[in-house]
Amino acid sequence: MSQARNRWMVFLVLGLAGVGLLGASVAPLIAAFNNEQSSNEETATVRNTLKTSSPAAAQISKLTKDVQFYQRLSQEEPENTAALKRLIEARLQLLSLKQGDIKAVIEDLEKLVKKAPERAEYAVLLGQAKQQVGDKEGAAKAFRSALKTKPGDSKVLEAYVSLLLQQKRPQQAISLLKDNLSTAAKANKVEPGSIDVTAVQTLLGSVYAKENRYGEAIAAFDIAIKNDKQDFRPVMAKALLLKQQGKVDQAKPLFTKAAELAPAKYKDEINRQANSTPSPNPTASTTETPSSKNTPKE
Repeated sequence: MSQARNRWMVFLVLGLAGVGLLGASVAPLIAAFNNEQSSNEETATVRNTLKTSSPAAAQISKLTKDVQFYQRLSQEEPENTAALKRLIEARLQLLSLKQGDIKAVIEDLEKLVKKAPERAEYAVLLGQAKQQVGDKEGAAKAFRSALKTKPGDSKVLEAYVSLLLQQKRPQQAISLLKDNLSTAAKANKVEPGSIDVTAVQTLLGSVYAKENRYGEAIAAFDIAIKNDKQDFRPVMAKALLLKQQGKVDQAKPLFTKAAELAPAKYKDEINRQANSTPSPNPTASTTETPSSKNTPKE
């Protein structure tokens, strides 16, 4: 698969199910960092445009005042988590307009994670922020810390897997997911629903697919489908992989089934993917690859 297609396979399937890496809460952060990394010439052009655009200038002015207000309030009331969250939100919006300081956002996120360690989504934001600025070890530390507090959390696992794949460490990502699956039954007995087994199993299959270990990917999806016949995610994932391999006839009924099982808000995207033309991928037509043959079977 192409690099873009691989990323799409890994993240979009779970994103459709509401645990996506680029969910609504994360999108402003990623956009902000992407903007920060643009060229100085582009940044200067945009800033000059903003100066002559009264709505944008007014928005920047308001956000700057919000930052000052909530920063002062957070200093006066250190335990005021709501103020800290509003401060972060304002900083992120400023960054999306090429204003503000990324490091300040990270510092605020670190404070927020300490105040609310049970909120895994905050740790995900922190980890992704550090990942975007190149602090891979800091990102990994944030994800590992979150998993200690909430073992098996789908959002954290997905973000951590993304980091590991970016670091070219797929086997560690696979081991992480397998470890979570092996402890899922016990964990869910203690705290029902603490580990979304279907999400983790589907993510495992997507990692296999990214590594061109197609036989193992299909097997992982089949296990997830068998374990939860009402969940559209593994059905969709399997359909996508079969289609990418050129097995359109096998994929078609799976797309239909996924659309039937999925909540209404996801049906259009599933149907769009079902009807789109697959990219040429001559090497993806086999279900066994050298990497999968050399890997011990589970």
